[in-house]
Amino acid sequence: MEYRRLGNSGLRVSALGLGTNAFGKRADDAASTRIIHAALDQGINFIDTANIYAGTESERIIGQALQGRRENAVLATKAGLPRHDGPHGRGSSRYHLQQELEQSLRRLQTDYVDLYQIHTFDPHTPLEETLRTLDDMVSSGKVRYIGASNYATWELMKALGISEMKGHVRYISTQTSYSLADRTPELELVPMCLDQGVGIIPYFPLAGGILTGKYNGQAGIPSGSRADTDPSFNRFLLEHNVRLGEQVSEKAAEYGCSPSVLSLAWLLARPAVSTVIVGATRTEQLEHNLDSLNLKLTPDMITELDQLSESFRHGEPFALYRLE
Repeated sequence: MEYRRLGNSGLRVSALGLGTNAFGKRADDAASTRIIHAALDQGINFIDTANIYAGTESERIIGQALQGRRENAVLATKAGLPRHDGPHGRGSSRYHLQQELEQSLRRLQTDYVDLYQIHTFDPHTPLEETLRTLDDMVSSGKVRYIGASNYATWELMKALGISEMKGHVRYISTQTSYSLADRTPELELVPMCLDQGVGIIPYFPLAGGILTGKYNGQAGIPSGSRADTDPSFNRFLLEHNVRLGEQVSEKAAEYGCSPSVLSLAWLLARPAVSTVIVGATRTEQLEHNLDSLNLKLTPDMITELDQLSESFRHGEPFALYRLE
């Protein structure tokens, strides 16, 4: 397994990380546990979850699965997106974050989180309040490092500036939608992260499965796929996205690999990327995606993929989660 520094911190994470959004939803307890153990056995140490995944079930399952193996995992969770409809049910206020961290620790059955991430920018809470709260969490030992997610570039840069000015711990990473189907981070976020030493953690690296080639205009929606089990995902099945998936599949056939392995290998080679989150509902999916670590793209292959996806550098992000 290849390990990379998360940003310019001393934390080392596996180049492929395990995404757990499906745990407790599209993968039951037993399947999820098998996937976690298989990931650890293969050297994957970065496990990413959130307090809202599968209505908190993801954290609960991970907590059970890591019993006796907690020291092998770099455990990351998040807070900030809506948990309930109460006055403090969302956001990044001190009240909400302290409440959610304690609940996450109980579900995860651990005393600390390796990476605590703000799930999205909160326009209703001063950044100073959020960052001071996170600094206190690190001082308490309940959190080791902090990260952002779904922040605009200017929001992230402002947070880094405040942390430096106030002497608080700073964000070492940011999660963003990033793939061949979403290259919008390259316009501003990637250059800023390279300059500031912030590691990028792409989510939706396979555009929710579109870049695996499973969706095309002829075959329809495969049984058991994300679009089949989650009808809201169909909003992503736009003609230009599906066409890109078909083109990537054609290139993968030329190169002698699968489209998912090719897409992940391309993303692993991008500047500032520290670890790429890949989800799985079966251990076979996880093992297949690990092949991306052994696929070395030539400059010509990278150029071809860059040209193929050039239009996806512009326009709207593939996915973006924000508070209303």
